[in-house]
Amino acid sequence: MSFNRSDLFLAEAAMNQMRNAIYFLARLMEKKGDIDINERLRNMGRNIARTFIKYWKPIEIVNVSNIKDVIQTIYQKIVNSSVSIEVNSDEKIIIIKDYKCSLCKYNYKDINIAGCEILLGLVSELIFLINKELKDTSLIFLEPYKVEESRARGDNLCLQVYKYKKGGS
Repeated sequence: MSFNRSDLFLAEAAMNQMRNAIYFLARLMEKKGDIDINERLRNMGRNIARTFIKYWKPIEIVNVSNIKDVIQTIYQKIVNSSVSIEVNSDEKIIIIKDYKCSLCKYNYKDINIAGCEILLGLVSELIFLINKELKDTSLIFLEPYKVEESRARGDNLCLQVYKYKKGGS
């Protein structure tokens, strides 16, 4: 049986394979040394977003009023996670809490990375691609900041943090 990319979007087994591949690749990169694994994972996420947008676009515009709904939809559709989202307008950050992150399902003792680093790149790039052609001051753009906590590193949840800016600011 042959699958195309849009078929894989619907496949549940794909997430297990992706998680396994992330940690296998991270181990190889760690052995090679002198590689920023987190940045590499974020770049992988950006590349995934550039492909994903060809098959699925959750909305036509992402702005301050719908950012929480858009992020929840992205997490639900792509990694099958229900997340809680906090927008801190004073610090211009968005905090995602994921208690069942499918990319960080297991605590790997031999490697200290968070698989959800990929999501930082994927989500920020997907939102950039949705908004890039639009001229609206209410638009929002995300920048990956950090994975504060990760189930893969032994924490109880994954806590991902994005910085954001509005419109052309």
